[in-house]
Amino acid sequence: MALAELYTQYNRVWIPDNEEVWQSAEITKDYKAGDHFLHVQLEDGTELNYPVDPAALPPLRNPDILVGENDLTALSYLHEPAVLHNLKVRFVESKLIYTYSGIILVAINPYKQLPIYGDAIIHAYSGQNVGDMDPHIFAVAEEAYKQMARNNKNQSIIVSGESGAGKTVSARYTMRYFATVSKSSSNAHVEDKVLASNPITEAVGNAKTTRNDNSSRFGKYTEISFDKSYQIIGANMRTYLLEKSRVVFQSENERNYHIFYQLCASAMQPEFKHLKLGSAEEFNYTRMGNSTVIEGVDDRANMLETQKTFALLGLKEDFQMDVFKMLAAILHLGNMEITAVGDERSSISLKDEHLNIFCELLDLNCDKMVQWLCHRKIVTTSETVIKPMTRSQAVNARDALAKKIYSHLFDFIVERINQALQFPGKQHTFIGVLDIYGFETFDVNSFEQFCINYANEKLQQQFNLHVFKLEQEEYMKEDIPWTLIDFYDNQTVIDLIEAKMGILELLDEECLLPHGTDENWLQKLYNNFVNKNTLFEKPRMSNTSFIIQHFADKVEYKCEGFLEKNRDTVHEVLIEILKESKFHLCANFFQDNPVSISPFSSTINIKSARPVLKSPNKHLRTTVGSKFRSSLSLLMVTLNATTPHYVRCIKPNDEKLPFEFDSKRVTQQLRACGVLETIRISAQSYPSSRYRILMTQQELSINDKKQICKIVLQRLIQDRNQYQFGRTKIFFRAGQVAYLEKLRSDKLRHACIMIQKSVRGWLQRKKFLQIKQAALVIQQYLRGQRTVRQAITARTLKQAWAAITIQKYCRGYLVRRLCQLIRVAAVTIQAYTRGFLARKKYQKMLEEHKAVILQKYARAWLARRRFQNIRRFVLNIQLSYRVQQLQKRIEEKNRENHGLLERLTSLASTHVSDMDTIQKLETDLEKLTAQKRMHEEKGKKYKEDSEQKMLKLENQNKELKEQKETLEIKLQEKTEEMKEKMDDLTKQLFNDVRREENQRMILEKNFQNQKQDYEKEIEMLKGEIKVLREEKTQLQDQIQQEIVIQDGLKMEVGQLTKQAQKIPELQKEIELLQTQKLDVEKQAQTQKRELREKMSEVTKQLLESYDFEDVRSRLSTEDLEHLNEDGELWFAYEGLKKATRVLESHFQSQKEIYEKEIEGLNFKVEHLSQDINHLQKLFREENDINDGIRLEVSRLTSENMVIPDLKNQVSELENQKLDLENRLQEQTIKLKEMSNRLHYELEGDRAQRQTNEAQNETDVKEKERLKDTNQDVEGLSDGLVPDETQDEVKSKIKQETARLTVENMDLEEKLDMKDRIIKKLEDQIKTLTKTIEKTEAHVPALSKEYIGMMEYKKEDEERIVQNLILDLKPRGVVVNMIPGLPAHILFMCVRYADYLNDADMLKSFMNVTIDGIKEVVKEHSEDFEMLSFWLSNTYYFLNCLKQYSGEEEFMKCNTPRQNRNCLKHFDLSEYRQILSDLAIRIYHQLIVVMETNIQPMIVPGMLEYESLQGISGLKPTGFRKRSSSIDDTDTYTMASILQQLSYFYSTMCQNGLDSELLKQAVKQLFFQIGAITLNSLFLRKDMCSCRKGMQIRCNISYLEEWLKDKNLQGSNAKETLEPLSQAAWLLQVKKITDDDAKEICEHCTSLSTVQIVKILNLYTPIDDFEKRVTPSFVRKVQAMLNNREDVPQLMLDSKYLFQVTFPFTPSPHALEMIQVPSSFKLGFLTRV
Repeated sequence: MALAELYTQYNRVWIPDNEEVWQSAEITKDYKAGDHFLHVQLEDGTELNYPVDPAALPPLRNPDILVGENDLTALSYLHEPAVLHNLKVRFVESKLIYTYSGIILVAINPYKQLPIYGDAIIHAYSGQNVGDMDPHIFAVAEEAYKQMARNNKNQSIIVSGESGAGKTVSARYTMRYFATVSKSSSNAHVEDKVLASNPITEAVGNAKTTRNDNSSRFGKYTEISFDKSYQIIGANMRTYLLEKSRVVFQSENERNYHIFYQLCASAMQPEFKHLKLGSAEEFNYTRMGNSTVIEGVDDRANMLETQKTFALLGLKEDFQMDVFKMLAAILHLGNMEITAVGDERSSISLKDEHLNIFCELLDLNCDKMVQWLCHRKIVTTSETVIKPMTRSQAVNARDALAKKIYSHLFDFIVERINQALQFPGKQHTFIGVLDIYGFETFDVNSFEQFCINYANEKLQQQFNLHVFKLEQEEYMKEDIPWTLIDFYDNQTVIDLIEAKMGILELLDEECLLPHGTDENWLQKLYNNFVNKNTLFEKPRMSNTSFIIQHFADKVEYKCEGFLEKNRDTVHEVLIEILKESKFHLCANFFQDNPVSISPFSSTINIKSARPVLKSPNKHLRTTVGSKFRSSLSLLMVTLNATTPHYVRCIKPNDEKLPFEFDSKRVTQQLRACGVLETIRISAQSYPSSRYRILMTQQELSINDKKQICKIVLQRLIQDRNQYQFGRTKIFFRAGQVAYLEKLRSDKLRHACIMIQKSVRGWLQRKKFLQIKQAALVIQQYLRGQRTVRQAITARTLKQAWAAITIQKYCRGYLVRRLCQLIRVAAVTIQAYTRGFLARKKYQKMLEEHKAVILQKYARAWLARRRFQNIRRFVLNIQLSYRVQQLQKRIEEKNRENHGLLERLTSLASTHVSDMDTIQKLETDLEKLTAQKRMHEEKGKKYKEDSEQKMLKLENQNKELKEQKETLEIKLQEKTEEMKEKMDDLTKQLFNDVRREENQRMILEKNFQNQKQDYEKEIEMLKGEIKVLREEKTQLQDQIQQEIVIQDGLKMEVGQLTKQAQKIPELQKEIELLQTQKLDVEKQAQTQKRELREKMSEVTKQLLESYDFEDVRSRLSTEDLEHLNEDGELWFAYEGLKKATRVLESHFQSQKEIYEKEIEGLNFKVEHLSQDINHLQKLFREENDINDGIRLEVSRLTSENMVIPDLKNQVSELENQKLDLENRLQEQTIKLKEMSNRLHYELEGDRAQRQTNEAQNETDVKEKERLKDTNQDVEGLSDGLVPDETQDEVKSKIKQETARLTVENMDLEEKLDMKDRIIKKLEDQIKTLTKTIEKTEAHVPALSKEYIGMMEYKKEDEERIVQNLILDLKPRGVVVNMIPGLPAHILFMCVRYADYLNDADMLKSFMNVTIDGIKEVVKEHSEDFEMLSFWLSNTYYFLNCLKQYSGEEEFMKCNTPRQNRNCLKHFDLSEYRQILSDLAIRIYHQLIVVMETNIQPMIVPGMLEYESLQGISGLKPTGFRKRSSSIDDTDTYTMASILQQLSYFYSTMCQNGLDSELLKQAVKQLFFQIGAITLNSLFLRKDMCSCRKGMQIRCNISYLEEWLKDKNLQGSNAKETLEPLSQAAWLLQVKKITDDDAKEICEHCTSLSTVQIVKILNLYTPIDDFEKRVTPSFVRKVQAMLNNREDVPQLMLDSKYLFQVTFPFTPSPHALEMIQVPSSFKLGFLTRV
């Protein structure tokens, strides 16, 4: 098919535009071949006849369905305007910054922080295929990591773009992704160190430019090393082409490197004061750009961050200070004032402050530095000449020195970072991240732009070769000739730059010449390349520039400064001065053999794809160009040995406005970064199911799908060169897919028209039929009304009324007649039927009455019979039961009798000892009272002594007063001042003495009061002792009366003797207290005596030794003052004080002693009274018991006396029974004989009568009348005699039989009674004999009863754990076993240890059990069945510990038997806490296992699988997701998820997991399903469609049905799916009007504002009949949601765990009923 055929009406094309680069236009008229104009209509409605070249028609626009695709290679038309429009739609409307372009990720800088880089996003992309998710930098990083792990091959991520496009941020995010995904298990925190290198390199290598506030001014290649487990072990960094000129020069609105401003911002800090810095405005090197501050950036805070990262890398403060010294020195170097001395000379003042600081910081010779900054040394073969420099030359030398120092410092910092990131092990693989400058073209391009564009040419060549290689592999895999592919090779440009006699070599050659200039070098370029190389041009209007045709664009370079920048020279004399520095860091920088910087640590042998051209001249290696070329060659070798991944960063506008798209700038960058070249090279493949609508029914009937595709394409596309069949894919030429899309849309349009036509026709027909039917009804009613009006007159109305009246009466007569006949017949029938029924009822009642009478007699007889039987049975039972109870009571009483006798005997023996102890206590009390009297007498004596002493002291005081008065008289004569002082002192002394006397009096009163209180207490004690004596006498009387009875109470008296043994101990304590009291009193008396003696001696010595007159004559006034202050008065005063203090202490100690004695006596009295009360209670109980025993013994003896009588009665009754039986037998025999005899007699009489009657009849005929009469009389007499005898006999027989039957009945009743009595007595005898045998044998035969414990030995603990925990298989336990059987067995063992009261045994068993559970959980940490089994058993074990703990809150639901099984001796609450923590840990591990098992199924089952028919809307996919168009691979479905959930549920149920825990686990699973599905939906634009929303809602309904089937509605699992359900609803709902926006805001309450806006932006129509969500609608919804307070977080935390609670559920199983199966191999345990 010709391309021109696509230029038909309604199709759209792109035409160039000056402002937007390209604008869209719709074709209004079909284009015909040969036309020179294309009739189009612009989007603003203007008509345009656009001139076209038939050979180059304007590019066609893709269908709307393809706009906004994730991959640019999915576009049907692959050209610049299509790519630009797709990027613009995604960036501006959908707010998507990432787009794939084949193997390239295009990243547009949004100039805004986006919530798409959190850890949740990282985990969402981890493990996913690169084409399954939306484009993202993390997807590229995951692809690199996955290929490294899968293929064991090194990877590289190449990030490029111009300044401000976001290269540094993208590289930082890739490194962060690797650090997060591949965290090492060691504690070295290598990942943190790798990430910490970024802030340092950004501080020393990044700066603010006009295009970017954080522009990287160097290239960086970071190798992140991995071990065999693919965990980060270290990193290495290589840098390229640092922009050294920025150190000494910045353009307007630009800054120097960040580190200088951070250092100046921290200048006032104490640790930086020695650097003598100030603000950034004070230094030439930082103020050139007039922009020292970046808005929103805190340099001080960044300095702290830089210091932290230095420390994190292990670079200590000493190293940091050395670096900061070098940086400060550079700043001071730039501030040196160089003055011009004439035109040829320059000078620097030695007093220059900054010069001195520079030399001080670097420890340099100041004089030499001043000299050689202004002079230079020229060495020739014959002599050395020192030549002065002009001011400009000196400034250049100074700046060159600053650049040199900073360059070495930068390399040194990178080297130390690499040392910090070194690793001890061997590198297995690595991933390199290249952050390098993109293609640059400015108004003025110099040496830096030349090197940058040279590097980009090399990278573009490598990129082209890689893309070509991928396509070649793809084509070869599909068996398609790869010769069809062509691509642009820029080797000619590279040869122009780096080949022999190329631009770089000519530049190095010119640099070697002593008088080489930029103009000479440029002239050589003109001579060698102009008109000889098509890629090199000379500008028309300039002789100082040259043009190179790069792969992206033509670039004009100014030759000015090329030689100087390539040389990068510093005067050797200055280098020598720096070498002589005593500052070690500065000296090391300029040594002759420096340590190699940034060593390449890769151990992989790599070879270059093509040989690197090297110059034989060794001096070329020292130039910047040669160094850059060699490092670039090494980089290319590294990249060629790895699998590259490309990230192209695009800057959308120069104003740094968020989400503003400048088409011109973006187009320029797209051309420069090679995106369009990728699209041109890449091929596409599309699934054929989208074009099913273009197939016929006949074609669909073919089973071979590949054959179907061939037939359809042959029919649709006649030119076979436009497509190519591979093994599994179909490759199309450009435009063919658009043609198929056009055919599809035409077919759909025609189908829509047909559907519309049919529907509209049906609607019109339906409307017409309704109107027709309504017209017919109206006509019918109108015609009827008209005929009625025509037919009705007055006569006809009268006739009709008369006829109706006649009919009324006639019909009434007939009806009444018929009614009367029916009534008569009915009455007759009722009469006969009622009579028949009444007779029948009467007969029935009569029969029932007779039957009732019969039943009454029969039932009465049966009731009497039943009553008699029941009465006999009850009497038998009562008698036997009473006999058994009596026997038991006899046994119990006998036992109690024996016990009481023993207790009486023991009490009698102990009572005697108690009497002795009581007598001893009385004697002790008498002794104590005597001692108390002695103490009182001593107290009185002591009081008298103290009074006498006080009198003596008062006398002494009087004497002292007299002396004082004499002294005062004498002192008043000498001085009045001394009198005043002495008066004051005397007043003070008098006051003190009075106070002391008052205190003494108060103490005496207190002592007397306490003494009275003590006497009262003693009297009270005496009264209590009297009462005790009276009680004692009473007890003695009672004991004497009951000594005979208390012979059996010896045992309890023995217990009382133990208590009575404490009495002598108390007596001993009392004696000790008395002795201690006496010792204390003696010590106090001795101390008092000594104190008195000392006091008297001291006062006497003082009075005797001092001669006041001599002293007064010798002393001055000052001495007298001192005397009065420290003289004899003071000594006396102090003596009084000490005496009063001694008295106070003595009184207090005596008081405390008395109180203690009284408390001890009170305690002893109370203790004795309690003992006596206890004895009285015991005696009373014993009396009561003895009385009961007497009564019981008497009753039992009487009952024992009755037993032989009962035996005699039984024997007599048996004899009577035998006699009665014999009599009955005899009477029955007699009755039988009498009946037989009577029967024989009656038979004989009857025979005689018959014979006589026959004879009489014959005699009447033969004899005469007399004879006849005689015979008749004889016959009559003979007939009368038998009649009378017969009646008499019958009456006698009846009487005799009645009498005998009555006697027989009575005898039978008596026999029954005797039988019952005999049976009862026999039962009693049997029970008595049994009890006698038991008592004789003394061995009670009790049935064995289990108490719910497992007996084990301590050495069996390991076997229990091994067999019951470690070796136990869940599947063998859950079948036909109670849930938690191992837990119950473990608890039964715990009960046994508690029963033994063995703490060590219990502690050991609990520890071994918990360790065993931990071990089995750790060993089977991935086994779901084992984890659920031990979670269940741990939970049951915990509940058993609670249920049988004895705490009331856990015993509410226990049975009495379970309460008896509670633990008795130990509290296991600590172990309960340990088990609870262990259960939580097992639960979390169980959740992790479930989540890992179900996680791979969630996205395929919930999102990708389509169960609903007719909603599939497959679209063309791009290079990143080339799925086969024929192969149908099996994937996870929704049924897989439900099946997995059912497996989890059934396994947990089989293992007996509690229903509440099961609900919590299901809720957690459903939350993960909803969170992962929703997170994937946020990251997959292809899934955000209306039809996919229907599918998601259907899948949610499947999950809800599963919950209903499993009866888990109460688990709140459904609520966790609410965000996903609302997201599905949001995809389905209409999104056009304001009402729709309000409805969305009201309904989507579980989604955050960020999530709602994200879904609206991602919404993608599946076909042309759906509409996109307009940006205005999105802004409207966002404005309505601004007031909502929610977390601005896009992704849900799928790792979030709900808080688990373990409800207490008591076990219903009785421990005593639990049996251990033999399969457990626990035969060494025995049930107790």
